[in-house]
Amino acid sequence: MFNGIRTIMIFAEDPEKSARWWGGVLQTEVHLDVDGGAVYAWLDVAGVEFGFHPLDEKRNRRGGSPVPYWAVDDVDDVRRQLLDAGCTHHRGPLDVGDGTGRTIAQVTDPFGNVIGIDGF
Repeated sequence: MFNGIRTIMIFAEDPEKSARWWGGVLQTEVHLDVDGGAVYAWLDVAGVEFGFHPLDEKRNRRGGSPVPYWAVDDVDDVRRQLLDAGCTHHRGPLDVGDGTGRTIAQVTDPFGNVIGIDGF
């Protein structure tokens, strides 16, 4: 049986730097696990582990992973905040709500990761 999403993993050239940037944007603590020089860094946001794993082209590829979507109250406001913080436009906003007003958008963070936002 499936339960809710527990972890969203992003593959990053510098996991700690990526996590610290997102920690600042999301105003949350950064956790680090250092193993033999490699760093796995993560944030705990609303019970979801937002993790940053070292990018390794042999074992994982950028662009081949799913896009995580954060649930937000106001897509336009959060998108503006992310763009002001250093993200760039990737896609949207798009109306996906069949008249409900649900909207999604995607931005690219300063490290090349595509991140989605989903709300109204």
